[in-house]
Amino acid sequence: MLKKHLYAIAFISWMVFITFSSLYSFEGDDFSSFNLPYGDKLVHFTFYFVAAVFGFLYLSEANNKQKPDNKIMGLLLISLILFGIIIEVIQEKLTMNRAGDVFDAMANSIGAFCGIVSILALFYWQRRLK
Repeated sequence: MLKKHLYAIAFISWMVFITFSSLYSFEGDDFSSFNLPYGDKLVHFTFYFVAAVFGFLYLSEANNKQKPDNKIMGLLLISLILFGIIIEVIQEKLTMNRAGDVFDAMANSIGAFCGIVSILALFYWQRRLK
């Protein structure tokens, strides 16, 4: 049973991880020893890129499809972008130690978009090679 729902568990777990990481205050934790310029934006990009991949795998598993459906991929992209925006609004309005950032929302959106484009490109090239 676990194997049958592996991608659903991975996707849901990843989204919970993103939510926790976005809303938890890491104030007082010492993460400053590794300082990469724009590292925060790279993290946001990566979070949503991986979310797009896990989302695709989950939706493919749920619909018993081996290739991406453009309508479903579009809905996944819109959902991830909206989720990223909502998280940034929650950071700004409902947390005391976190601040919403338009550039974080953009990095989230670009990450989700690049994840979807990568999946579509992979399947496009795989189909052309056959």
